[in-house]
Amino acid sequence: MRNIAILLFLLAVGTAVPICAQNVWTLDQCLQYAAEHNIQVQKSRISEQEAEQSLLQAKAALFPSLSASMSQTVGYRPFQEATVMVQNGMATSTNNKVTENGSYGLNANWTVWDGGINRKTVEAQQLQTRIAETTTAQSLNSIQEQIAQLYVQVLYTIEAQRVNEQLAETARQQLSRAQERYNVGDLSKADVAQLESQLAQAEYDVVNSETQVASYKRQLKELLQLNINELFDIAEAELDDAVALNPVPNKADIYEAALLTRPEIQAAQLQADAANLQLDIARRGYYPSVGINAGVGDSHYSASYDSYGTQLKQNLNASIGLSVSVPIFDNRRNKTNVEKAKLQQTTAALDIQDKQVALGSTIENLWLQATSAQQRFIAARTAVQSQETNYELINEQFRSGLKNIVDLLQARDALLQAQQNKLQSKYTTILNVQLLHFYEGGQISL
Repeated sequence: MRNIAILLFLLAVGTAVPICAQNVWTLDQCLQYAAEHNIQVQKSRISEQEAEQSLLQAKAALFPSLSASMSQTVGYRPFQEATVMVQNGMATSTNNKVTENGSYGLNANWTVWDGGINRKTVEAQQLQTRIAETTTAQSLNSIQEQIAQLYVQVLYTIEAQRVNEQLAETARQQLSRAQERYNVGDLSKADVAQLESQLAQAEYDVVNSETQVASYKRQLKELLQLNINELFDIAEAELDDAVALNPVPNKADIYEAALLTRPEIQAAQLQADAANLQLDIARRGYYPSVGINAGVGDSHYSASYDSYGTQLKQNLNASIGLSVSVPIFDNRRNKTNVEKAKLQQTTAALDIQDKQVALGSTIENLWLQATSAQQRFIAARTAVQSQETNYELINEQFRSGLKNIVDLLQARDALLQAQQNKLQSKYTTILNVQLLHFYEGGQISL
């Protein structure tokens, strides 16, 4: 039982470790972490909250407002002469140079009818809240696409680095063999120098690949908003060549699905709805408005002979009023608002078309890249097999003295180019197929 308890504790500790505490990240973990911690996405979520607060304020405007006021004023008349006040048949002399006056009020206002503008404003703000949500979704989609592109780029560069390492090892063996032949007088110094140059170039390619891998990882780390002191590496997924041979989805089907799910299209449609609503609001500016106001007030004055309580009793007043405002001549304000709203309505309709065309172009471009890259990959697989056989044959002939150094270097360059073409077309196909599924509404996964 004690061992079981220890095991359960260790498992609990292990599962409690946050994603950011690890060093090796999968693509899914990168996407999940970015959704919560990317600064741009967090800013978009703050904009959502601001829109929600504006919506609450618009709803509150439907109800009456209530305010209280109080003022205390002290007056001073240094040269005031004494006055005689007669009260109840008695003469009293007074000289109040300092007086104090207080007033108190409670006021309420309610817009009963303003042409329905206040209720339409609530609807407009609800649309703005939904638009803010789609903006967050757009930011998240953009970050996820960038992460996927960088992640696949890292995988491609790592595999290219392995190819360069293999070629560097082969060049190292060739140079060793060439030095042996040079020592027995079977090879010239110039040939050995060319093989030394080949090895140096191969080692340079390895270092360059390592630098590229580190650069792409740094960019990926930046998208995840990780601290400079945090260790970061990716899980090197083994992507079989068969993955690049999966069927490329139909671009027309993807476009139809994307029109229903992509946030940029939804945002454009919501903006069009908002423009229609703003036109309705602008037209309601021609309608009359009705308001109710009520108030309760009181005051006192220190120079009065009445007591404080008597004054408050006698000065207490209440009022209620009804106001009607009919726009007759408003210096073209309402007409201008209507015309501008019509222009915004037209702009919103054009924006929908623009977003649809852009979306179609993006999907078609991804489809073309995926299709052409897949065809190049099929051809590159055959080319690699052919160049590997040719390089092995020439290498053996070189060892036997049947081929010179020029033939060997040409075969090596041809093999390297074929392998690079295969890797590039393979990962280009995988990335673009995944992005096509993403635009269709699916998730990016490797």
